[in-house]
Formats: sequence, structure tokens, C-alpha cells
Amino acid sequence: MAAVDVIDRYLAELEEADTRRLSHTEWGLTLPPEAAGGQPLEVGLRVADGLLRAQAFVAPYDEAYDPWGFLFVNRRTRLVRFACTGSGDIWVHGDVPVAGLDERQVDRLLGLVVEAAAVARDYARSARGTTPPRPTSSRLPGDEG
Repeated sequence: MAAVDVIDRYLAELEEADTRRLSHTEWGLTLPPEAAGGQPLEVGLRVADGLLRAQAFVAPYDEAYDPWGFLFVNRRTRLVRFACTGSGDIWVHGDVPVAGLDERQVDRLLGLVVEAAAVARDYARSARGTTPPRPTSSRLPGDEG
């Protein structure tokens, strides 16, 4: 089965997200606030160059935390990573090969992107002092061990 068909089938079965197909190889989905760290999460999916890539905007620049600090987390993650724009906005990206792609791999990729976004949003809120810091796991999203 073609990767685009696997992704279509997976997204059609998602009940908690608003999904849309943007082109033959691109999709968008919006997750509700309770699934993504207190605010909706817009995730873009794209098949290109043999990869399924997922990306989502996490948080705008804020003086309460060093946005470049998120990049150090990337040393310990797999499949997902943080990115920081020149203006300090935080994004999360992840990708998997489309060769042999199945719904389990799509689910894992999206789950790790959503988990990373929620963790980063919790950190940003606690750095701003808008919520008390929550205990976090020593394992980071996508950390294979």
C-alpha cells in the first residue's frame, strides 16, 4: 500500500483531531487543547524525498526562557527534534522513512510530536510563572534508551 494511502487511512480514523488533506502529499490536523499542552496544536504532514515529515509550531519567543536551550534537548531524542527560528519561536519536527510505512509508525511519529510539543509548552508556561512546574520524566520524547 502506498504511504499516502496509509496516512489517509490513519487520519480518517482519528476522532480527536480535525484533519484535512491539502494536496496529494500534504495533510494538516488540529488537535484540541487538552491533547497538546493547553492550546490547540496545528500539525503539518508532508511526504517528500522518501520521508514522512511532521512539524508543529509550539510556542512564540518569550524572554522568560532561552529558546536556544531547546536545541540541547535534541542530543537525546530520536525521530523528533526542536527547532528555533531566528526570532526565537519554537517548533517541533519529526520524520520517518516512507518505505514500509504503516499506521503504527504514523501513530508513533505523531504521538512523539504531540508529546514533545506538550512538554515544551509546559516548560514555557512554568518559565513564565503562569503554572507551577510539573515533575517531568527523565525520558524525553523519542528517546530510545
